[in-house]
Amino acid sequence: MTAKPCLSSVPCTQLAGVGTKVAEKLAGLGIQSVQDVLFHLPRSYQDRTTIIPINRVTVGMQQLVQGEILSAQVIYGRRISLLVNLSDGAGLLTLRFFHFSHAMKTQLSQVGGILRCFGEIRFGSKGLEMVHPEYQRVDSQTKAPLSSALTPVYPLTEGLGQVMLRSLVAKALVYFASHGALQEYLPDFIRHQYGFASLEEALQFVHNPPLHADTKSIMNGNHPAVQRLSFEELLAHQLVMIQSREIFRRQQAQALKQDDSLRQQLVKWLGFDLTDAQKRVIKEIDADLNQSVPMMRLLQGDVGCGKTVVAAMIICRALASGKQAALMAPTEILMKQHFNAFFTVVWKTDIKVRFFRRR
Repeated sequence: MTAKPCLSSVPCTQLAGVGTKVAEKLAGLGIQSVQDVLFHLPRSYQDRTTIIPINRVTVGMQQLVQGEILSAQVIYGRRISLLVNLSDGAGLLTLRFFHFSHAMKTQLSQVGGILRCFGEIRFGSKGLEMVHPEYQRVDSQTKAPLSSALTPVYPLTEGLGQVMLRSLVAKALVYFASHGALQEYLPDFIRHQYGFASLEEALQFVHNPPLHADTKSIMNGNHPAVQRLSFEELLAHQLVMIQSREIFRRQQAQALKQDDSLRQQLVKWLGFDLTDAQKRVIKEIDADLNQSVPMMRLLQGDVGCGKTVVAAMIICRALASGKQAALMAPTEILMKQHFNAFFTVVWKTDIKVRFFRRR
């Protein structure tokens, strides 16, 4: 039996409807593979499972309505707009479009046609209205099926709408079920210990939550399916960091000699003793600099706790070892302050201090 290919290696162009131009737009969202499509998660959900009678809609809510086209006209004013009047026999609703094509105008001007529309209900100059709703023509002779699940709303980029992304995700889920595989990083005993669903089950749920799903828990990250995906993401991140650290530590670096002459000048210029915490951190960094492998360290602390002084002490060791050092700052004013401070400390030595402004 042939093994299914890992979806991280299957380009999204394998999905029907994804050509070169669409692939370029997807790349703007960081989507290049079928796996990337599956992990492009919704930012919110909409309920399109029930058609609301027009006389029972709620202003300010996004709702699904259906009605017959009574009339359509183009209004010329400060902004040209297309107004389409709908009725479902119980109430009247106006659809307002500020951007429309000739083909769209022709389609929406077919009196007697049935439209199913989704959008935010507002009060307009002519009563209840929707501005630029999503809509579809419905055959009056048959009942078009309603969605049985909540409708996902995805992060977008220019040139890609919700309809396109929903279609791509649906195709990716089908492709996943029949052709591909996702790498499961979690061992079975971990999944069982925390009650996690499989990766496929979690993705199916997040992209197609059932009608009565707790969307609040999904959006705030408390739902088990979302926690399963979050755990997967954090684990993958940690594995990448460990791998990167191991690769980094295979590189060679020159150990710096221990020479505190410049440090003593800096402390004298400062006019105060370093704190115990600063001394401890400098000692730990010095231990790294004694090694013949690159240092990978993040110094973290509150504003004003003295991180810059620690950096200056480490720079002094590099300079005393005959090496160069660079200090970056977020603003030009702060950088000039650092420059003046270093210049004051080393001006009697052969060390040269230079100030570079990013162009």
